[in-house]
Amino acid sequence: MKYRLLGQTGLYVSELCLGTMTYGSAGFWEVMGGLDRAAVSAQVKYAFDRGINFIDTANVYSMGQSEQLVGQAIHDLGLPRDELVISTKATGIMNDLPNGRGQSRFHLMNEVDASLQRLKLDHLDLYLLHGLDPLTPLEEALDTLNDLVRSGKVRYIGLCNMAAWQIMKGLAISEKRGWSRFVTVQAYYTIAGRDLEREVVPLIRDQGLGLMVWSPLAGGLLTGKLSPDGKGLGDSRRSTFEFPVVNEERAFRCVDAMRPMAEQRGVSVARIALAWLLAKQPVSSVIIGARTIDQLKDNLEAAEVALNAEELEMLDQVSQLPEEYPGWMLERQKQYRAVVPERKG
Repeated sequence: MKYRLLGQTGLYVSELCLGTMTYGSAGFWEVMGGLDRAAVSAQVKYAFDRGINFIDTANVYSMGQSEQLVGQAIHDLGLPRDELVISTKATGIMNDLPNGRGQSRFHLMNEVDASLQRLKLDHLDLYLLHGLDPLTPLEEALDTLNDLVRSGKVRYIGLCNMAAWQIMKGLAISEKRGWSRFVTVQAYYTIAGRDLEREVVPLIRDQGLGLMVWSPLAGGLLTGKLSPDGKGLGDSRRSTFEFPVVNEERAFRCVDAMRPMAEQRGVSVARIALAWLLAKQPVSSVIIGARTIDQLKDNLEAAEVALNAEELEMLDQVSQLPEEYPGWMLERQKQYRAVVPERKG
């Protein structure tokens, strides 16, 4: 397992992160996996033994069950706390009460304590805003996160699923107030869904943020097991929950391009899709979630796949986003500064 710095911090995280959305079976979340205590402990042990030090969960995953199962697994296995980086999130709906959701000081303070209790921890290594709260001022959320860092309950902060301008606004507020700043962005990014490259990736590079990738296989579409006519869906997650939103024509075009590379190496198409992501410069860690140990094993072995420059260029071309303004204009304008003029005479 290789390790990468999380943004501009000095914190090393494994380039593959154990995702836990499949843990627990409360309500809607059961379609994600429904894994119980024994299955979760087996996954956590398998991942840790193979070098994963980064585990990502969220309070809404099975309404707290995922956090409970992760905490119980760490406790049951006796894993050393100082060798683990634990990440969780808050924003989503935790109950039907008026303040049971969002990013108010009230809610975030309550949810940090609840997450720590479920995880059986005294601090969180990374705490993320789990999306956008259109009602709570960003200043209130950031002030609260700063207080949580100063209190020792949280060590680093981040965010998920926000537009570039919202991320930049948050960074500017924190800089102006001298508050702890976001160190990482958790976002959807795949070879079949490269929309992040339009605005967010340039921002990540400019501001030195880390990138944590969720759903790197586009909800199963990039495993190579599904076909455009729907065959292969079976009991896969996409048979009942078509998420994330994907341009399927582009996705299957990418699968067709990756399949020969996979067959040549004797590996799964999924490993090629993960290897493409791991070759992308802004990526700090790719979050992998699995229903079975076999799926987890296959995904973990993607770290051993190295695509050559010709293969990466070919995959970049087949997955290229359609041109969009102002992107195409910015590319043209950059050419004016690409060559240093010579002075004659």
